[in-house]
Amino acid sequence: MNRRTFLRRLGLGSAAVVLGVPSCNRVEPPEEEPEAPARIKTNIADFLKVPRGSHAIPGPFPGRVVQVEDRRSLLDNRPDGKVVAAMVEKGITTLTGRSLRESFPLFFTRDDVVGIKVNPTGSPLISTRPEVVDAVVGWLVDCGLPKGNIVIWDRFAEDLWEAGFTAHRFPGVRIETLQITGEDDNPWRDGAGRHLSAGCFDLEVSYFARGVTGHGVRGYKDDEDYLNEHVFNGEHSYFGKLLTRNLTKIVNIPVFKNIGQGISMATKNLGYGAICNTGRLHEPLFLKVCTEVLAAPVVRDKLVLNITDGLRGQYDGGPMMNEAFVYDHHTLYFATDPLALDRICHDRLIAKRREMGVTVNAHPRFTDYLHYGERLGLGVADVDRIKVVARRS
Repeated sequence: MNRRTFLRRLGLGSAAVVLGVPSCNRVEPPEEEPEAPARIKTNIADFLKVPRGSHAIPGPFPGRVVQVEDRRSLLDNRPDGKVVAAMVEKGITTLTGRSLRESFPLFFTRDDVVGIKVNPTGSPLISTRPEVVDAVVGWLVDCGLPKGNIVIWDRFAEDLWEAGFTAHRFPGVRIETLQITGEDDNPWRDGAGRHLSAGCFDLEVSYFARGVTGHGVRGYKDDEDYLNEHVFNGEHSYFGKLLTRNLTKIVNIPVFKNIGQGISMATKNLGYGAICNTGRLHEPLFLKVCTEVLAAPVVRDKLVLNITDGLRGQYDGGPMMNEAFVYDHHTLYFATDPLALDRICHDRLIAKRREMGVTVNAHPRFTDYLHYGERLGLGVADVDRIKVVARRS
């Protein structure tokens, strides 16, 4: 079932609008096998001119990935919250070499506003599990961060609701989204004809791709359908005001899953989740977007921790859920370095595809974007320079 087919529910906060608008029914644009990106001019050079902040990725542990496995974590399709919390503690303390309380000041102050970026798409089969987020929230609160300074967020409200990220499930924690979509009986334009979500995005901070617009994009029935989904259709993809004006730190909790022969994990969770007007970018730039959006200072200087939720994994048919390829993986992965994390998870997923007899294309274009990020100083993608520390309960 398409992720946009569920009705939006009242009670989910938004960055700028009151939600409860039914989503549009459309077919998700096809994810093609990425060829080498076209030579399209972007504003990556502008991002790189900005001096790096003290918490900029790859953070204090470049090239270090911690893998924690516990087969008790998921039984009969239900995560065990206590086991998951113990896995999160083990992952963080192994990554830092310090206790949870001693690890906190490596990443946060008690005045920070911390945004937990989840990937709720594909619930109940394959999505960020609330139990993993519970453990992170518990750690932050136990170390003195007010609950009101914690924001669980994603682009779309119905995805969050469906995956269990609601105010009722997380009392005192803010649940926010970047935008809404609408249906014919719930128009998405205001009286002046603007998208209701236009005010959620910062028109001063964007990812630019020259000549790539949201017109005639494959997978959408017309430009109006595209605009409903993506708010703007020009050459700019604007960052949400939540990132540019509110959050001071980001914890990234993606899901262990594929997208064609590539992966849809740490870099893609923010690369395509922090901006609007993304549908236009898939064919001409695809995974390169994940690298360049992470290079933007509003992400690069705030992203302090990545935890890939592999309690369940999906090795084919992604990024949307496909029951035929979902399996219990019982593993969480931890890193401050999103490139190292994605490179290790890519290799783990490829190994699973081989194990299951699924076609594997080992062309370097499926990891080139990570090596590109390494050249930009965003992390480590060379497997010979990545240290994996495995823990099993």
